Amino acid sequence: MKFLMVFDFDHTVVDENSDLWVVRCLPSGRLPSSIEGSYRGGLWLEYMCRVMKYIGDQGVGPDDVRGVMESIPFTDGMPDLLTFILENKSAVDCIVISDSNSLFINWVLQAAGLHAAVDKVFTNPAEFDGAGRMVVRPHHAHDCSKCPPNICKRTVLERYLAERAEDGARYERVFYVGDGGNDLCPAFCLRAQDAVMPRRNFTLLKLLARLEAQPGAGPVKADVLPWSSGADILQELRASMVPKK
Repeated sequence: MKFLMVFDFDHTVVDENSDLWVVRCLPSGRLPSSIEGSYRGGLWLEYMCRVMKYIGDQGVGPDDVRGVMESIPFTDGMPDLLTFILENKSAVDCIVISDSNSLFINWVLQAAGLHAAVDKVFTNPAEFDGAGRMVVRPHHAHDCSKCPPNICKRTVLERYLAERAEDGARYERVFYVGDGGNDLCPAFCLRAQDAVMPRRNFTLLKLLARLEAQPGAGPVKADVLPWSSGADILQELRASMVPKK
């Protein structure tokens, strides 16, 4: 049996929004109102490009940014869950699909010694330019009207599953673990034997409840299994891995 764990990153693997946490690397610990007030609905990546340019322009270097990001707290129980996945790689594949960026995610996982638990990270690619400023680019272009223009998590997941199927992988169950509004779209491509796991008291669970209450709404086929900590997710994964009699 083979299983696939799919994780969002912010407020899922880690207990904060990494794009907001990074502001702590500024001497003042906050952005000026001219930057903070520049966000326009649906264009978060463009906003983060302005944030990272401002941070770089203040003389905050890559090592300073990395040090702050490595201090972001994991969600309760997530290190144990990722350690279990790492110790059971023959049975469990694991990917991250996130609207954060590649540097933030890789730094956090590497600092915790958990990078090897994750087979692939799908996110916005980031690098530092010659002036020492982080530049973040869109993950991909897509035509989904429900998702931000730089990433559709359903498209990413569907492509990954198709590629793995071509390689001969057959997943007994796919677990999609997330918290936010952009985690709803990928839930629609899950099968009846799969599970979408929304974090309790966050947006995704509210959206799923609202969807279920709407007459004629397109159903999510997968089981909906809310979670509060990594221990809840680990319990579900362990139970699924027990051979059926």
